[in-house]
Amino acid sequence: MGVQAMFSQQPQDLVVVAGQPVTLPCSIPGYHGVVLWIKDGLALGVGRDLSGYPRYTVIGDHSTGEHHLRIQRVELMDDAVFECQAIQAAMRSRPARLTVLVPPEDPVISGGPVVSLRAGDPLNLTCHADNAKPAASIIWIRNGEVLNGAMYSKTLLRDGRRESTVSTLYLSASNIETGQQIICRASNKAVPNGKETSVNIDIQHLPLVNLSVEPQPILEGNLVKFHCSAKANPPVTLYRWAKGGNVIKEVSGDTYEVIVDHSFFTEPVSCEVTNPLGSTNISRNVDVYFGPRMSAEPQSLQVDLGSDAVFNCAWTGNPSLTIVWMKRGSGVVLSNENILTLKAVRQEDAGKYVCRAVVPRVGAGEKEVSLTVNGPPTISSTQTHQALHGEKGEIKCFIRSTPPPDRIAWSWKETVLESGTSGRYTVETVSTEEGVISTLTMSNIVPADFQTIYNCTAWNSFGSDTEIIRLKEQGGSQGSTGSTFSTSTLWWPWF
Repeated sequence: MGVQAMFSQQPQDLVVVAGQPVTLPCSIPGYHGVVLWIKDGLALGVGRDLSGYPRYTVIGDHSTGEHHLRIQRVELMDDAVFECQAIQAAMRSRPARLTVLVPPEDPVISGGPVVSLRAGDPLNLTCHADNAKPAASIIWIRNGEVLNGAMYSKTLLRDGRRESTVSTLYLSASNIETGQQIICRASNKAVPNGKETSVNIDIQHLPLVNLSVEPQPILEGNLVKFHCSAKANPPVTLYRWAKGGNVIKEVSGDTYEVIVDHSFFTEPVSCEVTNPLGSTNISRNVDVYFGPRMSAEPQSLQVDLGSDAVFNCAWTGNPSLTIVWMKRGSGVVLSNENILTLKAVRQEDAGKYVCRAVVPRVGAGEKEVSLTVNGPPTISSTQTHQALHGEKGEIKCFIRSTPPPDRIAWSWKETVLESGTSGRYTVETVSTEEGVISTLTMSNIVPADFQTIYNCTAWNSFGSDTEIIRLKEQGGSQGSTGSTFSTSTLWWPWF
């Protein structure tokens, strides 16, 4: 061999990304013997014959001792220790470690590219970056900022070289908004700039509903428009309208037009909006102006003398109404409340009472009731009646009594007559709406009749009343009152 051969170039440790070419140098000037390339202790072939490794080629000028190993498209199986050996010279190069880097596969976010969740729920995102060497690191990015707090784990694959990485990001409901884009970026030494994928956040929610009513306030009998505006994700699938809980079947869209009456003031109109997540219901009353409507009708009363009489009268109206209680025929206001209380009633309290309600500039209404007072009879009569001697004469008394009188009797001297005829005397009793008229008729008036005192007495369960009546002979100064009997002036002077 002459001069001893020496390596002028030896393979060095190299790091290369899978898929790239690489050349491991080996130069032994002046050596013309056999050169072997050894991979992890095993010869790749003899000399330049590497037919068993189609991606491997020995290149360089053989005559000058160049035996470089060229690897096309480095693969993970090329991750090994290589040596160049000169067999006849019994030389071997230093061992060179070829480290093959494998970039992760494109990262994948589970559930992407759009992740839907319900409003109020937290977000859990999982990103996989598989088959990398070394294991990929993963970061999460939103709006250009890295999100911290993700959980990270990695798994060694069966080849003992590559690893898969999983990163899980948790975001609370308050920390996410619909439409946001969140990026998963996976990187290792093979792809220092990383590979990215992203998802868009789609927050789904029940319909958010607003119900407008126009115009308001409004007088009943006019047109009102209800508009039900809704924001929903997923979109709205159904509108349903109801009034006072009763479905309005003829309306199906987001608008309802109707001529309103008083019932819209107390019975709300509701709009129920539905999407695939569920329904939202919202309701509104209408500020309808309407005149008084009776909600509690007062009842006529019959009470005992000295007891309290309580009338209850309730009205509804809008705007606010005023209530007035008065006795018919009187201008005195007895109460401005729903309830009218008459304490310890007297018989003169009996009569008609009116409950009147007024809604300013809208309307008025009233209801009349009667008060009947139970008590002893009251008798009224002119104390002196006139008659002509020898003619027929009569005297009358008017009995007002609740309850009606059980008994009416005329008495004079030692005679008592309740009804029918006794001698010259006849008693007749007639009932009217106002009371009872009892008439004592005398035929063939004699002078003694003008000297007699006549008593008209009436009884009921509460007591009695008596009126003393005289008969005077008509003529002279006594005739000034006239002989005609008038019930309107004698019996009912208080009407």
